[in-house]
Amino acid sequence: MTGFDLLTRAADLDAADPLGPHRALFLGTNDDAVLSYLDGNSLGRPLTATMDGLASFVRDQWGGRLIRGWDEGWLGQAERIGDQLGRVALGAAAGQCVVADSTSVLLYKLARAAVAARPGRTEIVIDRDNFPTDRFIVEGIARERGLTLRWIDVAYDGGATPADVAAAVGPDTALVLLSHVAYRSGFIADVPAITGIAHDAGALVLWDLSHSVGSVPADLDAWDVDFAAGCSYKYLNGGPGAPAWAYVAERHLPTLDQPILGWLGSADPFAMGAAYQPADGIRRLVSGTPPIVGMLPMQDMITLIEEVGMPAVRAKSEDLTAFAVDAVDAVLAPYGVVLASPRAAQDRGGHITVDHPAFAGMVPELWQDGVIPDYRNPNGIRLGLSPLSTSFREVALAVGAIAARLEQAAHGAGADRLHPAARGAG
Repeated sequence: MTGFDLLTRAADLDAADPLGPHRALFLGTNDDAVLSYLDGNSLGRPLTATMDGLASFVRDQWGGRLIRGWDEGWLGQAERIGDQLGRVALGAAAGQCVVADSTSVLLYKLARAAVAARPGRTEIVIDRDNFPTDRFIVEGIARERGLTLRWIDVAYDGGATPADVAAAVGPDTALVLLSHVAYRSGFIADVPAITGIAHDAGALVLWDLSHSVGSVPADLDAWDVDFAAGCSYKYLNGGPGAPAWAYVAERHLPTLDQPILGWLGSADPFAMGAAYQPADGIRRLVSGTPPIVGMLPMQDMITLIEEVGMPAVRAKSEDLTAFAVDAVDAVLAPYGVVLASPRAAQDRGGHITVDHPAFAGMVPELWQDGVIPDYRNPNGIRLGLSPLSTSFREVALAVGAIAARLEQAAHGAGADRLHPAARGAG
């Protein structure tokens, strides 16, 4: 695939893309200063509806209704949006999902609850390549509770497999904590198989869906998942610092013993009781005041995903990553760039990682030129492809810009700054 062919192929794919018109719903997609935004797996673009909706909320709800808003619907908003997210993207029946806290806090709550639900068991299983927060949280819990961590070593371009988990769990395993989609490689874990293996060993499983929710369909109820959590600022486009969400299977709710007791998680918050009595249902996972303003952007995106349908979102995601892999093979591999993600589309989520020793210093330069991927140690560029806002042309331009800098490094400063894959794009 030559540089010209790459752009031509991208144009053809964009023209045939049934989800292509949805790009116009996002702010900044026609911004000439940003040629290619491939970091939606870290921070998704805002919807134009969100800009209007936030202004309306401040004027009419916050400014107009003031404190009355709590009685007029705000208090139940975290559970309503949780139910919508469960229905649209998680395969979760009503009453099992809630929006609250940050991902870190929810992972801590759920991990502590899981450990408490398995008294006498002394081990937590996690993979060494999991996101740092996940690893740090279980390290802290292990230290607090006198538990042992059993680490799984995974393939560099993969993630934890059923065989890996089967070799790690046993009669002492209290909890297995893994990611549905690996943050670095994009590998998709076999959630139902791994969950079944953990259950056969008597353990509980907590899944981190931060890098999959809104991009890769989930079926938490059918997969028999115990607990799950994830952020909302990636493919759910909730904005920087947006609140996270959590899932607790209905069977665990009556006995859920979460460690951060707050008044809004109590049975009767406004009784101002002397002793804590947990609420029934998913609200017992709540601690403090619901982040009302922070929920509004993610609700806009969940509504859009519901209109489009997760199958269509996933199909576009697979097409985008397949095109990205083909482009890397054709344009970047000759410079020594290596794919550090699964090659089969069904085995990866919404991003791919490519490695080269020059990438650490290159990413800031790409950003200056309006090409925005992100960098992950030790030497990887992640190309994050958000199905509803990313075009195939953006992929082609990013690959061309990376190739141009590698060409410049190989042949000196006189090399053309634009690789053929990025020239003449119009």
